[in-house]
Amino acid sequence: MRFEAPFLLWLLFAVVYDFRQRRIPNWLVLAGALGALIALAFGAAPFGHGWTSALLGAAVGFGFLLVFHLLGLMGAGDVKYAGALGLWVGLAALAPIWIISSVLAAAHGLLWLALQRWPLSPRLALFLFGQPISRDGQTPTRRTRFIPYAAYLSVAAAIWMVWGRQSL
Repeated sequence: MRFEAPFLLWLLFAVVYDFRQRRIPNWLVLAGALGALIALAFGAAPFGHGWTSALLGAAVGFGFLLVFHLLGLMGAGDVKYAGALGLWVGLAALAPIWIISSVLAAAHGLLWLALQRWPLSPRLALFLFGQPISRDGQTPTRRTRFIPYAAYLSVAAAIWMVWGRQSL
């Protein structure tokens, strides 16, 4: 038996929380890391990997995204979340998950740019970006994280969990 249901539940919490709050709280990261460690202890990781792959996945997931955080391009919660996600998925699944989530985040960013120029729907803008776009098309003065990258990492992990198994 694999711990797929707890993993998917954790992903769902991250998606909802990141889209609504535009942040990933430490308790959610710690809960995910603890869940991954428990799954590994029982030999029931959802992706069927072992301790070495999980620990490498956590280190690479955290370390790679830390560079983007240090450049000011990503929030610290996303970085910590990527480390916990690495524990769940292992090193081998990180690259396809990053590619999928980056494509989703890029689409989000392009949609944000389009809605800045042509505000089609204020409700859509509020859902996607966490704040309404001003009528004059100017971005708000305070800097916000408008791309919920942890949510896209979660969606990508769920996609890879289904699609990646079928392609192997």
